[in-house]
Amino acid sequence: MLQVNTIRQNTAWVKERLAVKHFADISLVDKIIELDDTRKKLQLAFDTAQAAVNSSSKSIGQLIAKGQKEEAEKAKQAVAANKQKITTISEQLSETEKQLQAELIRLPNIPSEKVPAGKTPEDNVVVREGGNKPVLPQNAVPHWELIKKYDIIDFETGAKITGSGFPLYKGRGAKLQRSLIQYFLDYNTKAGYTEYLPPFMVNEASAYGTGQLPDKEGQMYYMPEDNFYMIPTSEVPVTNIYRDEIIKEALLPVKMTAYSPCFRREAGSFGKDVRGLNRVHQFEKVEIVQIAHPDKSYDALEEMVAHVEGLLNTLELPYRILKLCGGDMSFTSALTYDFEVFSAAQEKWLEVSSVSNFEAYQANRAKIRFKDQHGKNQLAHTLNGSSLALPRIVACLLENNQQENHIALPGVLHGYFGANRID
Repeated sequence: MLQVNTIRQNTAWVKERLAVKHFADISLVDKIIELDDTRKKLQLAFDTAQAAVNSSSKSIGQLIAKGQKEEAEKAKQAVAANKQKITTISEQLSETEKQLQAELIRLPNIPSEKVPAGKTPEDNVVVREGGNKPVLPQNAVPHWELIKKYDIIDFETGAKITGSGFPLYKGRGAKLQRSLIQYFLDYNTKAGYTEYLPPFMVNEASAYGTGQLPDKEGQMYYMPEDNFYMIPTSEVPVTNIYRDEIIKEALLPVKMTAYSPCFRREAGSFGKDVRGLNRVHQFEKVEIVQIAHPDKSYDALEEMVAHVEGLLNTLELPYRILKLCGGDMSFTSALTYDFEVFSAAQEKWLEVSSVSNFEAYQANRAKIRFKDQHGKNQLAHTLNGSSLALPRIVACLLENNQQENHIALPGVLHGYFGANRID
């Protein structure tokens, strides 16, 4: 959430940056300033009336002591009138503050000056590519056929148990999942990230703190009886570890990693582009999160990008890194890099990670602060990235490494999987 002072002091700049993100309701900026003006006037009226009450209340005793009963009675009447006025102003002030808060949360984060112009994914900028695209055998097939051939993932039984988009991993498929999760966590912890295993449900305050509410409410599974949400990513519970906390500056950056299943309704998703593992309602992911000093958050972002790139290199997968344009960014992000892996059998790029700097946007909502060297509380910056999301990684590992009668696995997984191939 943006701070009102930022909006007031940089109004033209805020509008210009929101236009880069193709935010439709730029007039909301002016509405927020008007509401803040009203709030300030009401606060001044409240303070003035309260001061009058205090002054009159103090004079009553003095007037009575002097025997000036008539003047004391007038002072009492003035106190009563001002108290009624205070009650009315207080109600108006409370309602105005609620309206102001409601409008503030409708504003997306300001995109960084580094964000390229553009409206659609086609306008994203390719930063660099790595790895080599494989040459597949002539009888190569996409992963949804490979999983049946090797009997490792069962979509039909998953649909029977739950519904469409809930795969059932079995045998070597389940072991491959477990191997990847363990490898990703080990890779992250060796880089200094502390591992967490968070709750897979969060309350409304946590979902609000990281910006899932109100922006992504329709994408999350909700349990109304308990007012809990199934997490769309472990970013939500992990970032909220520090909600309403003040961190010692010397402890920054805080580096965390977590495995979790992720639950997304993905309403409206259908067609050939979402076949197999390309888009599912439940999937596994390992996440990295940093809480950083504002002066160093973009250094942290580049470090996280290099970290994920190194992980993909160890998996020997062809990849590319995209800097997202303004129109393709998330509601909460200030700058995002997407990682895509080339799916050789499908002949298309599949997103497997997003690494983002949210600057102070989430921290302001979640009240994540640090005490600076002058003893003043400052908002921290938050960052997160997938390291990695499993479904499309698995899809590309299967497709890109398929041989005539087996699927070869990259060397880093041999010890985790207990074999060098699936056959």
